[in-house]
Amino acid sequence: MLLKVVRDLIRNRNTPPASDILRLARELLSRSRHEDAIEILTTLLKHEPACVEALILCGTAKREAGRSGEALSDLARALVLAPDDPVGLYEMAATSYMLDDMRRAIEYCERARRVAPEFNKPFALLAQLRLGGAFYLDVLARILDHVKPRTYVEIGIFQGGSLRLAKPPTLAIGIDPNPHLVEPLAGNHKVFAETSDAFFAGRDLRAELGGLPVDLAFIDGMHHFEFALRDFANLERHGARDSTILIHDCYPVDRESAARDPRDTNWSGDIWRLIVLLKKYRPDLSVHTIGAPPTGLGLVRNLDPGSCYLHEHHDLLRDEFLELDYSYLDTDMGGKLNLFPNDWENIRAALGKQGGRGEATDSP
Repeated sequence: MLLKVVRDLIRNRNTPPASDILRLARELLSRSRHEDAIEILTTLLKHEPACVEALILCGTAKREAGRSGEALSDLARALVLAPDDPVGLYEMAATSYMLDDMRRAIEYCERARRVAPEFNKPFALLAQLRLGGAFYLDVLARILDHVKPRTYVEIGIFQGGSLRLAKPPTLAIGIDPNPHLVEPLAGNHKVFAETSDAFFAGRDLRAELGGLPVDLAFIDGMHHFEFALRDFANLERHGARDSTILIHDCYPVDRESAARDPRDTNWSGDIWRLIVLLKKYRPDLSVHTIGAPPTGLGLVRNLDPGSCYLHEHHDLLRDEFLELDYSYLDTDMGGKLNLFPNDWENIRAALGKQGGRGEATDSP
């Protein structure tokens, strides 16, 4: 109805207020009525050619309608008028991506990140551009299905989504000081609402697992490297030679997301330091970082449950690697973090033959 009113007004050369047209355009875009949105925004821009929001919305509508080449013109005009508009920068990045101009897409994502670090869309697109392939939770689900572990331990469960990927009969334990479960867990899940340090200091993990070792573990807790270091050391001593430890957030998108100061969104912290540490001081381990968006998934094999090195030298290791600045990653980040293709055949080969309920096989 409102669209008809706007069209009638335009036909009678009586353009409605810009705010009404912009509101209608946003509504049309939300309903994927791209051409209608383009029509009314084009009319508005004839009267107000410097309306930045109209230019960005028109560019967005054209991109979503498959008219990316035309979208560039609108977005370029918008960014001349408002060079630091984060939505305009993101839309330029997304449009460049659609046109296979990856260099330009990365450039505009990075600019959007600098002016609006809490804006999710540039973060997600930049992660996809740099890593590509399946999302980390999809990779985790496939690893669980392939390995079929008897036991699974997850540190940092948040709402329980990743823990629920462990299906019966796997015995799954989650450790989190403040879990926010949004759905009931299954009978094979048990959650301990405490810090991982408190858990390992006061409980016998193997006893909680019915006397079995940890077959598969996933570290996704506090995003500070020294916490992940202790979690890794504690999980390794409860594992077996052929167990696997996965580590989230070890391939940061940029310096902003890798900061130690906590933030509500787009925060991987400095977990990358753990990968560098393990490569230097535990060369006996097999260490890979799967390039799974948004922030990588570490995969560590060939564990040594009898090793005490990480425990005995914790403070020295912590201090050494907290001194390592993010600029260390400025050159050959992939090589320094052992970046591994996010390709299932390569991941399966890296997993090798895993203990648990017999030799792992893929589901059909």
